[in-house]
Amino acid sequence: MMKAALTADAEGLHALGGSAVAAPRPRAATPSRFADYLELTKPRIAVMALFTVAAGYLLGAGGAAEARVLFQTLLGAGLVAAGGSALNQLFERRIDARMKRTMKRPLPAGRVSPEEAAMFGAGLAGAGLAFLAATVPAPATVAAALTFVLYAFVYTPMKTVSVWNTVVGAVPGALPPVIGWYAARGWTGAEWHGAAVVFGILFLWQIPHFLAIAWMYRKDYADGGLKMLPGCDPSGTRTAYVMVVTAAALVPLGFLAAPAGLGGWVFAVGSALLGLFFLRRAVQFACDRTDRKARRVLHASLFHLPGVFALLMIDALLLK
Repeated sequence: MMKAALTADAEGLHALGGSAVAAPRPRAATPSRFADYLELTKPRIAVMALFTVAAGYLLGAGGAAEARVLFQTLLGAGLVAAGGSALNQLFERRIDARMKRTMKRPLPAGRVSPEEAAMFGAGLAGAGLAFLAATVPAPATVAAALTFVLYAFVYTPMKTVSVWNTVVGAVPGALPPVIGWYAARGWTGAEWHGAAVVFGILFLWQIPHFLAIAWMYRKDYADGGLKMLPGCDPSGTRTAYVMVVTAAALVPLGFLAAPAGLGGWVFAVGSALLGLFFLRRAVQFACDRTDRKARRVLHASLFHLPGVFALLMIDALLLK
């Protein structure tokens, strides 16, 4: 499923004998091999994904939650997510080399070879899936495998083909809590309603979140050859419309939690209020389509999602 302003370096000057002389620029520190491989895993995105995996497990398990199973689920899902991120950067290395915000990543910078990245990504993903298959119910492994395949082999190449990539990418982005849910409950044929609610929340949330980022970096994405909606929408009218519609859809979604066996009125009301705040920021962007207003949508999204999941777990686990 999760990103930073660009800054420019400036040469320092100092006065010597009444004249300005360029000071020698300090040599940039070269990242260690460990740091490069860690960057391939996109750790910040992985942390957000694992947060939703944990939420899905705790919601699915309820009072029967086991620390051992939670740890096994997080470890396996984390390895799969890290492997998918490494392969994503492998496939996008030429695109990353053309964008300012990504050109210093390990692959485009030449610090890690494509062969190394391929072995690293495939090894992590394979190990994660094998670990999940050996330790948690099979449906969780299936959900993790589906997440990996959709992210690395469907969403990633689609980014250069169609603006629909954001919607398609929201599917693997919304599956992590489903992994956790099925690790807790397995598949009985009647236990999917709660998983569907958390999937829906995360699916809808991602669209205005990523469109805000795509609007702020629309030139950079266009330079890289990525087909993002803001890059094909100079006025921002369609981008704003999609943001508002998807943010508005989040407002009533919390009221489906109780019929699905999750939270009650506390979550429904709280999530609606958080959704209205998110929607307000999206409407403000629609009225004034600037980078500043897009950044406000991004900040609102980063406040909304943890708040909604925290409310859901409090209501479902503590107030029942």
